[in-house]
Amino acid sequence: VNQSVAFSLSAPVFGIGALVFPLRGITIESVSESSNKKLDLVEAGDFFVDAFWTAKVGGGARTLSDRQRRQLQQSQTAEFNKRYGNTRRTSELLVVKNKEEMVACVGVEVDWIPDGSLLGERDRQAPLMSNLAVSRRFRRRGLAEQLVQAVEDLVSDEWGYDECVLYVEERNRAAVRLYEKLGYRRVWQDASAKTLLPTEDGDLQSASTVIVCMRKKLNHNFLQRLFL
Repeated sequence: VNQSVAFSLSAPVFGIGALVFPLRGITIESVSESSNKKLDLVEAGDFFVDAFWTAKVGGGARTLSDRQRRQLQQSQTAEFNKRYGNTRRTSELLVVKNKEEMVACVGVEVDWIPDGSLLGERDRQAPLMSNLAVSRRFRRRGLAEQLVQAVEDLVSDEWGYDECVLYVEERNRAAVRLYEKLGYRRVWQDASAKTLLPTEDGDLQSASTVIVCMRKKLNHNFLQRLFL
């Protein structure tokens, strides 16, 4: 990314929570433009463990043991460094901070998209959105919708793509409904997929899940320009 990415958050337009508890004065920041990129990636990894892996949809433990948290923090930080720490790739991690506290994040990278399943033949490259998470204290206030919008603007305006793709677990019904509301449509699903599930006994268990691939054509920028 050659240009600094910073998005001011206006009052959210989705949901009752967004109207009752609007967020003001908060910006979406680009980790690639941060002067403390490595520290931000570590902080994002820690935040993601709390916001995503704790009480994970599908029966995950409500409280993580020290061992679970340590393993997940290490693997999540390594994943973020691999995906978003390499400046030679078209990739970006966007984060939202309230003062100094990270409250939301989302990632996007241009990757090969498989056809029909996660292990299917890679048939084309496209922006793949992932790692969307919002702190429990800041949910239902429009942050997720605006992060998705920021990703779409980035891949369309800066990277020149006319589509965005994502994977989501089918049992995460709230996330599926959100993406459908924002214009994403199902392309395929993989019923043989696996995911990690932190269990109440302190282990990290490999569990079966169904992954849904969703896609959206990005034509909103053209429509918006008609009214500029």
